[in-house]
Amino acid sequence: MRGGGLLVAGTTSDAGKSVVTAGICRWLVRQGVKVAPFKGQNMSLNSFVTRDGAEIGRAQAMQAQAARVEPSALMNPVLLKPGSDRSSQVVLMGRPVGELSARGFFGKSAGSSSGKGLAGGRREELFEPVLACLEELRGTYDAVICEGAGSPAEINLRRTDIVNMGIARAARLPVVVVGDIDRGGVFAQFFGTTALLSPEDQELVAGYLVNKFRGDVTLLEPGLDMLHGLTGRRTFGVLPYAHGLGIDEEDGLRVSLRGAVRESVVAPPLGEDVLRVAVCAVPLMSNFTDVDALAAEPGVVVRFVDRPEELVDADLVVVPGTRGTVKALGWLRERGLAGALARRAAEGRPVLGICGGFQALGERIDDEVESRAGTVDGLGLLPVRVRFAQEKTLARPVGEALGERVEGYEIHHGVAEVLGGEPFLDGCRVGAVWGTHWHGSLESDAFRRAFLREVAAAAGRRFVPAPDTSFGTLREEQLDRLGDLIEEHADTDALLRLIERGAPEGLPFVPPGAP
Repeated sequence: MRGGGLLVAGTTSDAGKSVVTAGICRWLVRQGVKVAPFKGQNMSLNSFVTRDGAEIGRAQAMQAQAARVEPSALMNPVLLKPGSDRSSQVVLMGRPVGELSARGFFGKSAGSSSGKGLAGGRREELFEPVLACLEELRGTYDAVICEGAGSPAEINLRRTDIVNMGIARAARLPVVVVGDIDRGGVFAQFFGTTALLSPEDQELVAGYLVNKFRGDVTLLEPGLDMLHGLTGRRTFGVLPYAHGLGIDEEDGLRVSLRGAVRESVVAPPLGEDVLRVAVCAVPLMSNFTDVDALAAEPGVVVRFVDRPEELVDADLVVVPGTRGTVKALGWLRERGLAGALARRAAEGRPVLGICGGFQALGERIDDEVESRAGTVDGLGLLPVRVRFAQEKTLARPVGEALGERVEGYEIHHGVAEVLGGEPFLDGCRVGAVWGTHWHGSLESDAFRRAFLREVAAAAGRRFVPAPDTSFGTLREEQLDRLGDLIEEHADTDALLRLIERGAPEGLPFVPPGAP
């Protein structure tokens, strides 16, 4: 039996598709519905490793947790990991299959006369495998909640679309379009998105969902009525602005700006001091959610920085993962951060390198794979030499550090040869400088507390980790809040009818339609 489905599209990137999808999944599973998330194609440097060793977008892993199911490569069959403005690594069914330029992936324009290459680019070849994954999920689950990408009205990409209206048309999925009213212009976005779709695509657009509204909803209702009159489509809910729900975003750009503070619980420190964490906002930053567990600790303030003077008052500096280790090294040197890190190490002040950041802290990098830069000197703060391998390491290791059990996940091409120091997970420690390839290790509560005690001692801070902070529990509470937003502020009966029966018949055409 084929399960129901729904596509959550958005007027723009970052309109809230990921969290709305997660919220619907959590609401459904609380109603006893067996549900799974799905995103045919994701572009993100924030990824995760499933238990069977497949790499998928971290947002889909979060949505799977919201649905209370184990993440699977079926839920995100195509993942693009940008390596520059013009090229990305293509991950298919959890495994990297090569680098591809944007032109090679999306295809040549309709006016191209070269006669070479694929008619629709590499992406067109992936449509059938993506659709097959969706159908397999629909054969297993009662409902599949699909997330779109960007906007469905990106008319330059519609011909080869495999994630928005292309998949909706093929699978006959009803579509709800999410708009971020906090940015302004949401009525124009809803109307324009609909009016730029073809008649066949418009037949599936059932209506809209307003996200991040502040104020009195009654003031918005006249506009929603006028939108219904203009498009013949209703609004399924108005979700209020909620702080602290930016969990597992797809893109690090929004938090990589200087001075951006990672959202965290508002709680005073248990001890006399707070602990200040500065995260170097390196280019192509990946898995920046590694620091979320730090931000969840009472009395820990996490900030993203890009200037050496911002490291002066930091008790811990994190050099995070990156899809461009050599590029990140150049950036650290150009901005004077490399010297600031070296001074910290000499003074015995804490530094933590994770994955690409760990590699950058080493002595030497041999890279003929990622940057093809050959041999490059690292920062020399850890006795480690790194060689980039063609084969990507994808793993879910379990180990012990600082006397506590640790779980993590690995996503890297660099193979580290550790030549000294004290063992630290798969990396090492020298003085107050730590390095590891393990993402997610700080989510292990007992280990995180032990690590923060070491950091506080080295930094001379009278900071005491809270003994009962559970990152897993806090994450579950966040996901429940997402489910509450849907349950309390959306027309859940109408959403359930869409999931079970599809888009209503007779939805009017909004001119002019696709060009």
